[in-house]
Amino acid sequence: MKLSRRHRRTLRKIFEERLRADVEWRQVLALLGALGAEVSEGRGSRVRIVLNGVRAVFHKPHPGKEMDKGSLGSMERFLIAAGIEPGED
Repeated sequence: MKLSRRHRRTLRKIFEERLRADVEWRQVLALLGALGAEVSEGRGSRVRIVLNGVRAVFHKPHPGKEMDKGSLGSMERFLIAAGIEPGED
């Protein structure tokens, strides 16, 4: 799978050793779409994601647009479980 430079940059941010607080939710959604994930809206701020048979539920950040460090760590674990690593394109 070939990812754009922007998607690869977002993936690297998620997998950095020091969790960041500047990764925007829309960037993560764009990355998930490029990876072939199925994303659907749930109740309230919930978003259901299925990638490579792995399911997860995340909450859209609010009132800001950036994911908090806890959510980013959960996203990293989700991507690892789905077989996605930053070295892949």
